[in-house]
Amino acid sequence: MPDSLIRLRPWPDILYVSQGRTVLATDRDGFFDDGPQRGLFVHETRLVSRWRWLVDGRPWTLVALSNVDQGSWLGYYVVLPPGSDPGEPDHGSGHMKADSEQTLELRLSRSIGDGVREEADLTNFSRQTTRFTLAVEVGADFADLAETFAGEERQQRGELRRSWRELGDAWELAFDYRAENGQERIDRGLVLRIERAGSPPAFEDGRISFPVELAPGAAWHCGLTFLPRISDIPGETSGPRSDLFLEEAATFSTPESGTLAPVVIGALLQARRDLAALRLPDLDEGERSWTLAAGLPLYIALYGRDVLTASWQAGILGPEMMDGTLRALARRQGTVVDDWRDEQPGRMLHEAHTGPLAALGFNPRARYYGSATTSGFYPVVLSELWHWTGDRERVRPLLRPALEALRWLERSTNDDGFFDYHTRSSQGTIHQAWKDSPGAIVDAEGRPVEPPIATCEEQAFVYVARLHLSELLWWMGEKDEAKRLYHQAGELKKRFNDAFWMEDEGFVALGLDAQHRPIRSVTSNPGHCLAAGIVDADLVERAAARMFADDLWSGWGVRTLSARNPAFNPYSYHRGSVWPVEHGSFALGFLRYGFHDRLETVCRGMFEAARLFEHHRLPEVFSGHGRDAAHPFPAIYPQANSPQAWSASAVLCLVQSLLGIYPYAPLKMLLVDPHLPEWLPELTVRGLRVGSASVDLRFFRGSDGRSDWQLLEQKGTLHVLRQPSPWSLTATFAERLRDALSSLLPGK
Repeated sequence: MPDSLIRLRPWPDILYVSQGRTVLATDRDGFFDDGPQRGLFVHETRLVSRWRWLVDGRPWTLVALSNVDQGSWLGYYVVLPPGSDPGEPDHGSGHMKADSEQTLELRLSRSIGDGVREEADLTNFSRQTTRFTLAVEVGADFADLAETFAGEERQQRGELRRSWRELGDAWELAFDYRAENGQERIDRGLVLRIERAGSPPAFEDGRISFPVELAPGAAWHCGLTFLPRISDIPGETSGPRSDLFLEEAATFSTPESGTLAPVVIGALLQARRDLAALRLPDLDEGERSWTLAAGLPLYIALYGRDVLTASWQAGILGPEMMDGTLRALARRQGTVVDDWRDEQPGRMLHEAHTGPLAALGFNPRARYYGSATTSGFYPVVLSELWHWTGDRERVRPLLRPALEALRWLERSTNDDGFFDYHTRSSQGTIHQAWKDSPGAIVDAEGRPVEPPIATCEEQAFVYVARLHLSELLWWMGEKDEAKRLYHQAGELKKRFNDAFWMEDEGFVALGLDAQHRPIRSVTSNPGHCLAAGIVDADLVERAAARMFADDLWSGWGVRTLSARNPAFNPYSYHRGSVWPVEHGSFALGFLRYGFHDRLETVCRGMFEAARLFEHHRLPEVFSGHGRDAAHPFPAIYPQANSPQAWSASAVLCLVQSLLGIYPYAPLKMLLVDPHLPEWLPELTVRGLRVGSASVDLRFFRGSDGRSDWQLLEQKGTLHVLRQPSPWSLTATFAERLRDALSSLLPGK
């Protein structure tokens, strides 16, 4: 059968949590309302027929739910805190959503053991106090399972009584049901016990209501236990879960048991499919030169920085995406001053949409330039295309656009010589660096920072752009321009470390504000500075370690904002979430400095997250909840795109880092330095293209724990060399090749 996206699941519209005779069957949102075959069943009797949590009478927004195992379940729900101002709509990026930037979270966890237990936890992740009524609708009908099927009529009808009472610190809602038919009788019931409630409940008209007031960052908890009673059947209705049996029962394994190898392969295959599926054929530059959309469903358009990132991170697949993306952006490079579009000569495109509003000019998005990242990253990707292909004819026409992009950035420097951003458009994007959502940039006290802002990663991108392009210009015979850029890169690095390093944090500041003061927030942004090589060598170890402190490292990945920051919100687009795309860059950064333990940790976190998602497809962004017993899987950003181009490419970049692969086609060379972890003992890469050659390579982990490689097949001329770390992704030509070249010289 051809490989496909087919993944079948029985009863796709119903979620089950079960143990023995106790079955909880819900709709896909985790709730139920007298629906067919939905409810809490014990001995095939529907004890609870309606169950739904509400806030001020309104439903919650589901963001993620799943079984943890067959007998337990967890769900995340969010709303805009009642009474909060949703704010003005974001005309810039289109991705602000009030309930993810100001979040009231309801986390429900369910388990079946001695009865059915539901734990409800509220957290106010917004910056305002909120007051509301939390309620749960509850109903009982004691229908037979067969009577709940669609189209079936109720046949048995008995007497149902309910009562509500307070028992000290607990409250109970009891349902008692008796029915008879001739000589036969049933006597069944349910007690719903409410304990440890953060506020006293009341019951009326089928609703249990709690008055709630939560200050910013405050939490509220309530425990609910369903205790079934089946008096007409001897024996216990439910009992302890079968943990003891599982501990003593026989187990089974394969040689690959306990490894992530199948997940890695699945994620790689899915990434290839997703990148191909996002191709924009109307922007093809030729059969072997194409670009792609940023993500489905919101970003089916050309986004400059997104597709530049995706194409270079996925370079291991081939150069076609880099080539097509660079050409598509060169054709749309800014030529005039147009404040409506934030366009200036030399500036590279941020996004180009084709919908009616854009095409008719209701917004500037048909061709909008409000990003600093695209211009800084364009020369980097051009250099990557050179490293993979060594093709002068392909690269030379793109040199002028790359130089013009850098010159635009040079005209955008502030008094300190750093590159800042601000919008001139009435519908422009407020923040124009990597984190471009309206509330993305906050200071250490959680207060918004207004542009102009010079963020740390944008300086790093310009640094690596100058360094890479200087090498490329040297190859092309433009030695004077190459020297100028090389010198500028060195000067920028010196200024950067003086201005951005926070000695007390052992970390890089998020940016400089309009008064050139450090923005002392602890964020993920400095990880890009490590990858680019702009951080001084004697500081990199401390900076790398800071990324894995428990306020940044969630257990799945690096949070975009420290959990200690007052503005932290695990659901926010850029204030506490985890972005897979960043981790591809982080991985290469750790590789370049020989931090293989850090590299393995990042890769493992990402692939263990991929194991949780359908098709092993990492979404655009997921929540920054800490990985612990209360959060066995992360929630998802409510509007996350999936597939997302740069989440797919991140998977490929992670694997490239583990294998230590770096091409240098101008000298027909491929450098490798594999460090495979226990959870990925072997990987074969076939059809790896460098210049006009291709190779099949097998990477494997030996019995002594050391990794090695084997050349399986080669077409064309290519020197495959082991280059031990640390080696620099962004070093000069001489630095990168010094040791590798020595093995090719006569007598070596």
